[in-house]
Amino acid sequence: MESSGRVVVGVDGSESSLTAAAWAAGEADLRHAKQVHLVMVSGDPARDDEAWEIVGPVAEQTADRHPRLAVSSGVEPGAPADVLLQLSDEAELVVVGSRGRSTLAATLLGSVSAKVAAHAQCPVVVVRDHRDSGAVVVGVDNSPHSSAALRYAFDSASRYGSELVAVQVWQDVEYAPVVPRMEYELADLRDEALRGVAEQLAGWTESYPDVPVRKVAQRGHPVAELAAAAKDARLLVVGHRGRGGFTGLLLGSVAAGVLHHASCPVAVVRAGGVAS
Repeated sequence: MESSGRVVVGVDGSESSLTAAAWAAGEADLRHAKQVHLVMVSGDPARDDEAWEIVGPVAEQTADRHPRLAVSSGVEPGAPADVLLQLSDEAELVVVGSRGRSTLAATLLGSVSAKVAAHAQCPVVVVRDHRDSGAVVVGVDNSPHSSAALRYAFDSASRYGSELVAVQVWQDVEYAPVVPRMEYELADLRDEALRGVAEQLAGWTESYPDVPVRKVAQRGHPVAELAAAAKDARLLVVGHRGRGGFTGLLLGSVAAGVLHHASCPVAVVRAGGVAS
């Protein structure tokens, strides 16, 4: 699929941000993106030279490894989250490391990844580990944000040539804990959740016939279950601020949780902010 935008990567010299830069360049190649822009944020103009010494070599290494890509770099003043959010206005994807800490006092990239994921105008991928194999796991909950996440997930799975695993996590909130459900009641709730997954996937499976799909309905806490489902995944995709029609599921409210607990890269997608 041809892309017209650019992929923006926050770099701060930490191992996490270098992993994010490598992941972003590979993703940009797969997307046929026009440009990868690596940005280092410095709050002290007197230390801009030090910042350039960090971001410059990363840009050169990225360009050497991905000769088709146009690679640019920059040092920007301000707060890391604010700068990345501004750049998200004209980006198709923003990529950050999960935990970054530079020797530059003003740059704590990892501490702002959740803020960027929550407020960016485009999808954001938070990278903890660079993976080249595994399924794309997507959390679904019947919300508009879930629909946006599905679009992103199917496009990614098609691009990677991987399986898509659609997970709906449900919680039993109707009974008090001292009154456990009967086994047949739990089976009915699980079947209801599976029907909800199938309904949400119907149009997408027709649009992406090349993507093998597995449907999962799991009882439990969304953060724990999504993180577990994505243990060996290439990518976990969640919607931001989703609210599901299935009782007890607030997928968007756990986006920040999976950013902390998932071991694979996590894409956070909000409705209206999807770029293929």
